[in-house]
Amino acid sequence: MERRTTEPRPDWQRTVEEQGLIYPLTRHPDGVLRPYWDESAYYVFTLPEVEALEEVVEELHAMCLTAADHIVAKNRFTDLGITDPRVVAAVTEAWHRRTELPSLYGRFDLRHDGTGPAKLLEYNADTPTSLVEAASAQWFWMEDRFPGADQWNSLHERLVTTWRRQSHLLPPGAPLHFAHSAADELGEDLMTVAYLKETAEQAGLDTDWISMEEIGWDTLSGRFVDNRLRFIRACFKLYPWEWLTTDTFADHALATLDNGGGTGTTMWIEPAWKMLLSNKALLAILWELYPGHPNLLPAYVDGPRELAATTGYVSKPLLGREGAGVVVHEPGHPPVAREEPCCYQQLAPLPDFDGNRVVLGAWVVGEEAAGLGIRESQGLVTDDYARFLPHVIL
Repeated sequence: MERRTTEPRPDWQRTVEEQGLIYPLTRHPDGVLRPYWDESAYYVFTLPEVEALEEVVEELHAMCLTAADHIVAKNRFTDLGITDPRVVAAVTEAWHRRTELPSLYGRFDLRHDGTGPAKLLEYNADTPTSLVEAASAQWFWMEDRFPGADQWNSLHERLVTTWRRQSHLLPPGAPLHFAHSAADELGEDLMTVAYLKETAEQAGLDTDWISMEEIGWDTLSGRFVDNRLRFIRACFKLYPWEWLTTDTFADHALATLDNGGGTGTTMWIEPAWKMLLSNKALLAILWELYPGHPNLLPAYVDGPRELAATTGYVSKPLLGREGAGVVVHEPGHPPVAREEPCCYQQLAPLPDFDGNRVVLGAWVVGEEAAGLGIRESQGLVTDDYARFLPHVIL
């Protein structure tokens, strides 16, 4: 694993925008626009490195499914902050019926510097983004800059294949709606949902488009409807389950949830059991089930324990995106209590490549490792101001 600098392509911004990456620049707190898509540098891997990472990702995914089964079997929902009996029941049923429910993708965030074993930082299994840049923009960059080279990137093909393979699980005779929140000012969710809709259409599915805010409730039939007053039988949502189950329409969503048994009216993708994997408490349960595993970091939900005096730790809210609420605690300081439920994970500083802190985003599609996206930041927490860099296998 190596970082190399290079000259960006002429007119690179227009190029990536035409490829679907609609926000190639990020406005920073000082008001200055700086590249989010950054092709002034790239990362190089060898094929054996990538093959080893693929094995790690698929092993971690299998471990996460085992942890999910443990949570359900041992009723560990309170460790995840899930206390509403209706949500517990919905997640439990979805887990038991998981083979009847479409499930598409997820992204592991890994600490890796090319030398030691990759370490799991978290699993974004419900609403992962940075997909378009990983699947599309960096592939076309490679074809322009390194024709004939390779890349850890089968995302597009696997997405289409997974939609096609799971199409029989969708309710017949109705379009698959794709929904994002109109409150997303940046356009990241819109871009991601639009791309996933395109992959579903390439798989032969009938699709339609709607924002979460446009979804209506028909009080006469007791069903969700779209802006053409059609029943919404199936919907891919880039909208976290913790919002769906606590918003003003949560009662309707839970009462009409189709968990594969045919008794509800709306099938949501990702399914409700993804709440088990998108919660940071999963990290602590993994460490409990697989203590000392080379690809895990010690993690707890009841406090930092020995980490405060030894390695330091990172406190992470159980739910959150883009590093929101993540706090780094250096070793040797007294533990800092936080009021909100958190996961306390061993501090493993992101590797430094020429002053850039890098995190690997390794994708899983249809239960298989499918590709890699790389983000860089200046600090230890990968946040909204991180940059995406392409990679190549040479």
